[in-house]
Amino acid sequence: METTTLGAIVAAGLASAGVMACFAGDGNELLRPPGAADEADFRARCVKCGRCVEVCPYQAIRVAEGPGGAEVGTPVIDARAQACRLCADFPCIAACPTEALHPLAAREEARMGCAVIKRELCIAVRGMRCEVCYRACPFIDSAISIDASVREGDAIHTVFEPVVDPEKCTGCGLCVQRCVVGDPEVAIEIVRDYDEARRRITDEQAKQVSNAWTG
Repeated sequence: METTTLGAIVAAGLASAGVMACFAGDGNELLRPPGAADEADFRARCVKCGRCVEVCPYQAIRVAEGPGGAEVGTPVIDARAQACRLCADFPCIAACPTEALHPLAAREEARMGCAVIKRELCIAVRGMRCEVCYRACPFIDSAISIDASVREGDAIHTVFEPVVDPEKCTGCGLCVQRCVVGDPEVAIEIVRDYDEARRRITDEQAKQVSNAWTG
């Protein structure tokens, strides 16, 4: 009863502060804080107390709201608005009373999801020098590296394409937050299921994308 009351109070306070995030669906598309396992495990453990939201120093963790569903009141991250900074001491995990956020020994152990680059939208793939997501990655040259290749039909210029390694990507979302592409949508997204992310990355790499930049 005490936990439920605390959760209600925290949620109400966050709502009035204007930091609620609106999501809908079965929850599998939601980006959870570091330490969360699969959605079933997370929902079974999370009591919606809001403590991880309170202690996040970057206000990256918010409370999900919606018309209904088990995800309402649970902590989520909107990477485009404010990505997870993977704090070395993981205050969100330390504050969790139920281990809905499982302890992690190092930042590299976080498995929030995996970044998938939509190559048709990525301006680097299309031939314009960017590297913003690459530079933003806390695990530069590990989770995201640059693959240099000769530009199609151009023996002088080079394409510097960002490539994600699913084995190293933590899914923090900093690449999503910093991506310079926003229209019609962000060129990167975080996919929680790593098998699905690997499949998506393979499909993206198979696409024939013109790197003749047209502006």
